[in-house]
Amino acid sequence: MTIRILVVDDSPFMRKSLQKMLEEAPDLRVVATARDGLDALEKIQEHKPDIVTLDIEMPRMDGLTCLRKIMADHPMPVLMVSSLTQEGAQATLDALSIGALDFIPKENSFASLSILQIQHDLQEKVRRLATSPRFHRPPPAPSAGRPATSAKPPAPPPPSGAGLGSSPQAELLVIGSSTGGPRALQDILPALPANLPVPCLIVQHMPSTFTRPFADRLDGLCQVHVKEAEQGEPLQAGTVYIAPGGIHMTYGARGPKGCIDLSPEPLSSLHRPSVDVLFLSVSELFRGQVLAGILTGMGADGAKGMEQLKRKGAHTLAESEESCVVYGMPRAAVERGCVDIIAPLADIPGHLRRHFRL
Repeated sequence: MTIRILVVDDSPFMRKSLQKMLEEAPDLRVVATARDGLDALEKIQEHKPDIVTLDIEMPRMDGLTCLRKIMADHPMPVLMVSSLTQEGAQATLDALSIGALDFIPKENSFASLSILQIQHDLQEKVRRLATSPRFHRPPPAPSAGRPATSAKPPAPPPPSGAGLGSSPQAELLVIGSSTGGPRALQDILPALPANLPVPCLIVQHMPSTFTRPFADRLDGLCQVHVKEAEQGEPLQAGTVYIAPGGIHMTYGARGPKGCIDLSPEPLSSLHRPSVDVLFLSVSELFRGQVLAGILTGMGADGAKGMEQLKRKGAHTLAESEESCVVYGMPRAAVERGCVDIIAPLADIPGHLRRHFRL
């Protein structure tokens, strides 16, 4: 299947660069380009693309205004092209709240040493987002909200009727997410009351300039306290710690409830921060009961760590395909047979509240 793309950017150089990078893949075709939001809305009507790449700063009609109109009149997958400045981070988070599925960094020059990585990420995100369940919903999975099954030999199922609500209460909550995660977390965390009895550690794949504004935004929406994690700080119940971009967050065993450790190691990790790195550190060092969740995201980060946590007796939960922007990370965990509960996003806050008796 050929994916039809509309590229929207006020820079002729950027339009040409994005088109060239995309069309070097045989399954991707740029059917049109647009110079601003008004032009984009006309091209959407004319060409009916499968996905739009959308700049934020443009004359006549900016990207956020255009995005609102797309979501109101022609809902479709949109990938934002964002600068990595503080202002770009805020605008990109606004775009994700409005309905954009993900973003790619807008480099000052695409003639950089990282051009091949940028091209690979761009092509892969366009492929995944163009067929996102958010806009192409599969039939509801019969296992949604029930004990998980797997094509591989599954872990022994919990007793009939067992769920997180009847499980021994966890003393630590850990969550991993990637593509689509900011919106998913924005749906889940505000549903948790201030008296959440445990700390919550979250790895969301994001650039370093995005994680503090993201944490601050969530803090303004939530009853629990949300912050960007800092090296060495003690863990507190009712606080959510967002891993800083560009560095791994791990669990440290110091203090009454443990603490935050931040490190660039392992350098070989595909993602930094990595869900696997966090989950594996918790499985090695945390001595209490754990509840681990994996939300929407590309790839398989977190599946290995969740499998190890499950071996140590953790409760595990994954977002179901029907609500994922990209059913990659949850699928990888389910296929390892280490997920207790598979649930759509709308049901996850209820699972958490019942488990923590809230």
